[in-house]
Amino acid sequence: MTATDNGREMAQIAALAADAKGGDDIVALDVSEPLPLVDIFLLVTGRNERNVAAIADEVEEKLLEHGHKRVRREGRQESRWILLDFGDLVVHVFHEEERVYYGLERLWKDCPVVPIELPTPAHAAD
Repeated sequence: MTATDNGREMAQIAALAADAKGGDDIVALDVSEPLPLVDIFLLVTGRNERNVAAIADEVEEKLLEHGHKRVRREGRQESRWILLDFGDLVVHVFHEEERVYYGLERLWKDCPVVPIELPTPAHAAD
């Protein structure tokens, strides 16, 4: 089983939103095989609590604008690890320290990476 087109589309929308707010190290993992109720985990790192909150808010806003309903949100108060559950897509927005500590990439290392397209930074084009 692989991630649905809907899950892939949601991941792309969320990745662009996270990137627009300065999200770093954006990775999408196809977790549909071990987790039958979820297609994709999107992992994003923020530089500080304010950045983590801004990234999560932007991701949520953009997915809602595209007609995707949020099932639940956790961690907004502390803004160290915010989880946004949209059914087919679960977005994890981490503070740098939490991302390293919890190491979800290590935990889900057998899951394939889902390609996402992000704009090329202006300084990378030089």
